[in-house]
Amino acid sequence: MEIGNRYKEMPVSEKYWWKVVALCFTGWILMYADRTIFNPVMAVIGEQFGLNKADLGLANSIFFLTYAIAQIPFGMIGDKIGRKLVIMIGFVLFGTMTYLSGVATAFGFFLIVRAIAGIGQGSYYGPQYALSTEAIPVKKLTLGTAIINSGMAFGTSGGYLLSSKLVLENGEHWSLPFYIMAVPTILVGILFFVLLKERVVSEHTMESSKESSESEVKVPKASLGQIFGNKKLLAAFILCFTSIYANFVIITWLPTFLIEERGFVGTSVGFISSLVPWASIPGALYFALRADKTGSTKKLVFTLVPIALISTFSIAFVTSKPLLIFFLVLYGLTGKLAMDPIIVAFVAKNAPKGSLGTTLSAYNFVGMSGAILAPYITGFLADQYGSMQIGFYFAVALLVVGLLAFGTVKEDKKV
Repeated sequence: MEIGNRYKEMPVSEKYWWKVVALCFTGWILMYADRTIFNPVMAVIGEQFGLNKADLGLANSIFFLTYAIAQIPFGMIGDKIGRKLVIMIGFVLFGTMTYLSGVATAFGFFLIVRAIAGIGQGSYYGPQYALSTEAIPVKKLTLGTAIINSGMAFGTSGGYLLSSKLVLENGEHWSLPFYIMAVPTILVGILFFVLLKERVVSEHTMESSKESSESEVKVPKASLGQIFGNKKLLAAFILCFTSIYANFVIITWLPTFLIEERGFVGTSVGFISSLVPWASIPGALYFALRADKTGSTKKLVFTLVPIALISTFSIAFVTSKPLLIFFLVLYGLTGKLAMDPIIVAFVAKNAPKGSLGTTLSAYNFVGMSGAILAPYITGFLADQYGSMQIGFYFAVALLVVGLLAFGTVKEDKKV
């Protein structure tokens, strides 16, 4: 018998699923803050270690490479031995590596600890969304997911502001933000294990529970071939890849772009960069409510993605600071962070029964492949062409591909 099947399923209460949402929200704050404290100080670190833009992009790419590779194994392990245990282990690992990132005195060691930090973060996505999807009532799934995902916005903004304030404005050593983030990361990982229940019964599991609770019939696990062979899931995976690629071009390189090509300095770099995640919060909540009300993922995708790709192009193209700010806000309202809850809910509703954690991990593995490629490719293109604009334009082309792929989806009346 799998260890995960030994857990007794428990009814979920209104109070409990809000607890799940709050803790998962906090987890994403720490995940994204850890990622983005590096970005405003890339030039400072590059100067210390003698790096070009491709090298700096590599530091981000290697983090997301190990993060993506760890997705599917951790999803499978979480389905077997328990999601909250996997999350706790991962948070302790990446919190420790975050601290050691600040200790690094050589670029090779910095790359190693960032790679291990990526492995630790890889424990979160599939197990977390499996826990939250089981707990959140189906009628509030997209909204609950949007609230959880807004933690990404808070974390992105917090990471930008922390680094730009301490390092760019106050002149502190670049390692300080890494030290600050390490302790709360470890503590929150422990809270996941202590506060959450491993198995709950909600509207998502009620029907299957009626059929199998007495006989304890196991739901067969879907293979990766079955998951990737599902046309709806595959289209969502492709859209996720292109959306995340564009998002991580912006998240990774926007602070450097603002400093080197648009003349921003000091804390203003963190503030302007934070416009994207802050704008994503009302965007995500509004479109999540629309998704729950209309039940149509495809219509929302064909509303959001065209606006996001126009915004991405314009961020690189315009030279007027007011226009730049406008398009950053517009991208935040319609880009990856706003659209992600809709696609996650779509994937969760179309996932094979008994393999939710694995399916979500596979989804994020494909998507985070975009995060692996975006930092390095954009840095490489900037070195080759002397500007980061071409990297933004390439991201726009990929968004068009993602939109066309999702256009092949045939939606049921209610998905």
